[in-house]
Amino acid sequence: MLNYTFDYGDLEIFLLIFVRVTAFIFVCPFFGGRQSPNLLKIGFSLLLTVLLYGAVPFYPPDYNTIVGYTVIVLKEVVAGFLIGYSVQLCQLIANFAGTIADMQIGLSMVNLFDPNTNEQVTITGTLYSQVLTMMLIITGMYQFILMALVDSFTLIPLNGIAIHPDRMLNAAVNFLRDYIVIGFRICLPIFIITFIANVILGILAKVSPQMNMFSVGIQIKIIIGLCIMFMTVTMLTDATNFIFINMKELMQDFVYSMQSG
Repeated sequence: MLNYTFDYGDLEIFLLIFVRVTAFIFVCPFFGGRQSPNLLKIGFSLLLTVLLYGAVPFYPPDYNTIVGYTVIVLKEVVAGFLIGYSVQLCQLIANFAGTIADMQIGLSMVNLFDPNTNEQVTITGTLYSQVLTMMLIITGMYQFILMALVDSFTLIPLNGIAIHPDRMLNAAVNFLRDYIVIGFRICLPIFIITFIANVILGILAKVSPQMNMFSVGIQIKIIIGLCIMFMTVTMLTDATNFIFINMKELMQDFVYSMQSG
């Protein structure tokens, strides 16, 4: 006969796990995002909490008043937020690369609304972002993200978060370095070819001042940029691999910066 009890203390642990998972889902762009209904995100968070409860190690929270329990809840919110925010930061690399590419092509004035960031994003940035999302599904990277959330309960127990500013700053600096490097790697072919085209158009403008190189150059750069983008589309798999590696490192650094040891 199955005898299972669920008392008030178990409810406290369940709510703490639910708070961390919910904060992660609401920030992580793939699982949550602004385009997903809040009821769906809450239901998905509740399902993950039910699956995680009893499977993650925990200790009874040490508090005496409601204020003490509120502080513990806020700690779990910060832990889930930082883990999910590390995924969102890495996805912004695709938007950065698309912005640089559109500035070189001449499409920077055409923007689309990105429901993930609630901001205006260029066309190429939206394309790269969608490709990154598809590769995340195809390669199973979403499984690693969920496993990182599960492992965070082992590395950072409930009420065990202790933020180290020096570790967090080091992780942020390393991410900004990789952010620029990976972003330029993605748009480097377009950047180089359009730069050469600008040099040639500048020389032609000096040689033949009577020609209107401004109107001609806009059309030429758009055609060249789109052709180079079409020819280098196979390179996006390697670019997403760089982003996923950076995503793993940033999540590990953020979790390391919140460990008490």
